[in-house]
Amino acid sequence: MAQPGTSTLTTSPGGGRQHEDGTARRDFLYLSATAFGATGAVLTGWAFISSMNPSADVLALSSTEVNLSAMQPGQAITVVWRGKPVFVRYRTPEEIAKAKADDKADLRDPELDSKRVQKSQWLILVGVCTHLGCVPLGQKPTDPHGDFGGWFCPCHGSHYDTSGRIRKGPAPKNLEVPTYTFLNDTTIRIG
Repeated sequence: MAQPGTSTLTTSPGGGRQHEDGTARRDFLYLSATAFGATGAVLTGWAFISSMNPSADVLALSSTEVNLSAMQPGQAITVVWRGKPVFVRYRTPEEIAKAKADDKADLRDPELDSKRVQKSQWLILVGVCTHLGCVPLGQKPTDPHGDFGGWFCPCHGSHYDTSGRIRKGPAPKNLEVPTYTFLNDTTIRIG
């Protein structure tokens, strides 16, 4: 018989050693519970962090590719990027010359035309008026293009030139130029 406070080893029928007071079993249960708890914590943390990643539809909207090969000089199209209209205009030589000449005009938000385009014939702008977020007219040939040949916002009377710069009306800034890159001569990626 063992003295109080001491344990004796016995041999189990399977040949394993075990303390009479069950310390081997208790250690096993303690280690198992700790391992399961740690695994559960890691999996819960992983799921939580993974849930913060943008969803597939958000990633798809983060950039838009536009094929420009079918466009003719003077033509404009509107595409959607991040839920906003983006104006793509294939400028004529006259529009380019007018935009460059307007570099010397008294501009509310001064910016050279050459800083607003990567290739002079392609003008890419976010089609949202900088006054109150309306969509200016000027993409269709039948639309009013304002006093400066670009875009006109009829809601409050903002006029933009052929480079998308504010020239008249309440809008405080030029139409925004989004981040874009030419993938080749006929394709751009916006975003």
